[in-house]
Amino acid sequence: MNEEAAENLSEIKVRIARAAAMAGRKPTDVTLIAVSKTHTVGEIAPLIAAGHRNFGENRVQEAQAKWPALMIDSPDIRLHLIGQLQSNKAEDAVAMAHAIHAVDRLSLVTALARAMDKTGRRPDCFIQVNLEDAPQKGGCAVAELPTLLTEARTANLPVVGLMCVPPADLEPAPWFALLAKLARDHGLPALSMGMSGDFESAIKIGATHVRVGTALFGERA
Repeated sequence: MNEEAAENLSEIKVRIARAAAMAGRKPTDVTLIAVSKTHTVGEIAPLIAAGHRNFGENRVQEAQAKWPALMIDSPDIRLHLIGQLQSNKAEDAVAMAHAIHAVDRLSLVTALARAMDKTGRRPDCFIQVNLEDAPQKGGCAVAELPTLLTEARTANLPVVGLMCVPPADLEPAPWFALLAKLARDHGLPALSMGMSGDFESAIKIGATHVRVGTALFGERA
């Protein structure tokens, strides 16, 4: 399994390069985030040895348990928090993450701004948009995006882009196109969209960050 992840990494890089070329983009325009949530240090280490440096975790507690030791020998690792973030974990998140992908409400904006002022660290922030306005999913509603973005900018959060998780049972391309339009409308350069099953489609529509777990590590137990 360990070596298989490193082999999968090479294949996914080829697929990213191919999708980027089809869109007239460079492979370096796309950051591959290896989603390492629930995976062990032993499973992650081969990817680090292969030179990969961007990793994604869902939960702050899990990230705290795994990454400090891994980053001793590889201090250039960039850690992305991609899951829903509780406001009371904002300071812990800011202390260790290089990017936070699920900023989705005013209370979290306030907590992150306070944590950044306290720690002096300023990880990149993505506003997560709930494109389908599904109550059970994270993200702010499309109609609420302008207000939340204004609040985040007023709080001096380093907002770089938008993030989405499209509906699992529908063609993802139209949702990616909607997120890309929203980002253009609001002057945001980065798009965190696309996962194992649809990252090539996302890249063709403008994704700058793709979050790939299963295609790298295999199905989670």
